[in-house]
Parts: sequence; C-alpha cells; structure tokens
Amino acid sequence: MGKVRPHVVKRLAERLIEQYGDRFSLSFDDNKKLVAELSGLKAKHLRNRVAGYVTRLIKIRMRRQAAEKLVEAQAIPSSTPSTTEKPAETQTTLSATQPEGTAS
Repeated sequence: MGKVRPHVVKRLAERLIEQYGDRFSLSFDDNKKLVAELSGLKAKHLRNRVAGYVTRLIKIRMRRQAAEKLVEAQAIPSSTPSTTEKPAETQTTLSATQPEGTAS
C-alpha cells in the first residue's frame, strides 16, 4: 500500500508537474530546490513532502513511458506465419497424399 499524503501536497505537486514538468528530474535534492523556487514554500517539512511526491510522480511517469515503448516494440507484427495455422493448400495436399480409408 502507498503512503497517505494530504491533498495539499498532492495538488501542489501535480500543479507543479503540469506547469514545469520538464524541469523536474529523478533526483530528490534537485526537485527540492525547484519546489522551493517555484512554489515559494517556506515550511521545510511541506517542501520536502511535495518534492518527494514530485519525484515519485516523475518516476511513475518514466516507468509508464518505458512500458509503452516496450509494448510498441512488441506490437510490431512478425513476418513469419503462425505455426498453428496451415494454409489451405497444405491441408488439401495432405489429404490427397494419404491413402483412402485412413483418417488424418
């Protein structure tokens, strides 16, 4: 289970990411300085909590982007035909080569 955070922390972090998302990184210390700059928070405890949540949201965003890239890479169809399906020509050829009276 995740940690419980006050709505103030969540709203402020989401607003900062929405407006300045490209400036944040995976580094808590860098994010802490940016939060202090951009939000003007004076309370050290609140600033650190917002910076921690911003860092977590950035990590989640990075993981989601990596997963989407992986899914896109796997979604490219391969050029080889499926082994479970036999073309109609092969099925008729097999039935023509088997002697009568034997079932396939």
